Amino acid sequence: MSLSIIIVNFRSASLICDCIESAFQFSSSKNFEWIIVDNFSQDNSEEVITSKYPFIRWIQMNYNAGFARANNEGIKQSYADAVLLLNPDTIILDDAIDKCYSRLMQSPYVAGSVQLLNADKTAQITGNFFMKGGLNHLLPLPYLGAILRSIAFAIKVKKTNVLQSSAEQKVDWINGAFLMVKKTAIEKAGMLDNDFFLYSEEIEWCSRLRKTGELCVYGDLHTIHLQGETINSSTQTSDKGYFNLYDKKGLQLMVSNHLRIRKQFGVTWFLFHLFLHTLEVPVFFFCGIIDNLFHLLNPFKHLKKVAGFMLNVLRLWKLAPKIISNKPYFYKMF
Repeated sequence: MSLSIIIVNFRSASLICDCIESAFQFSSSKNFEWIIVDNFSQDNSEEVITSKYPFIRWIQMNYNAGFARANNEGIKQSYADAVLLLNPDTIILDDAIDKCYSRLMQSPYVAGSVQLLNADKTAQITGNFFMKGGLNHLLPLPYLGAILRSIAFAIKVKKTNVLQSSAEQKVDWINGAFLMVKKTAIEKAGMLDNDFFLYSEEIEWCSRLRKTGELCVYGDLHTIHLQGETINSSTQTSDKGYFNLYDKKGLQLMVSNHLRIRKQFGVTWFLFHLFLHTLEVPVFFFCGIIDNLFHLLNPFKHLKKVAGFMLNVLRLWKLAPKIISNKPYFYKMF
């Protein structure tokens, strides 16, 4: 096998079937090793998928291991000289997998991807750049984030992502929905960090891969990514972005982002982020009242979100000693 394709499943049989079906429009897909790692779905996913695609290698986890641990298990059991981490909610276009593999293996890059598209074929951010101290993680904060964004625009800070990649765009990290990596790079950088359950694990991994070589996005190759379909089903939310910090999905985002900051940039930057998230609680409360009054709304309309955000910050404080110690711990929040 030239390439091992790893898809993590958690009750996503229908999405995975659509993904595989789209890939098998192209004969090259028969040459790949297809691995499904099941995160203890406890449904009929295996029967549905393997009965339709008997060539699938099915790996069963005995608990919901999240993205990093499940993909690591797939990598360990893969046979090819490169792996592709592929989300269930993707639709392959233009033989993108085979073309990406051919280009990557003939290049000096250690990892690559294709341009992700939304369902309507508009560009979805695929390639990204690191910002000192991970300051871009502060942008989702309701009011402080807006202030920081305005300052960044005013002083013309370089953007941290590429909306539409060029034919060959060098980047610092790649969206985990379609992330192809050479095994030689994994041998040097290690696999994904098992401390992560969901979110930011591919960023931290790419920071280590980046030390072994360059990463790129092939902007003329395309794959549709139905962003957030699997996780939204699990958390009963319709939010597909990364700005919701008020519920259990928001807690996972907040914890994973801070964990990544600690691992990549150190304790000082972690404490800086924790301080600003804590400061956001009173800022959110008082600025929200003024904002609502200005728009002739109930001045306390935002209190439910303030309460959810505050509870998530308190949970983060409880985890802070573990995160600071950087000892192995599984940060699964739901």
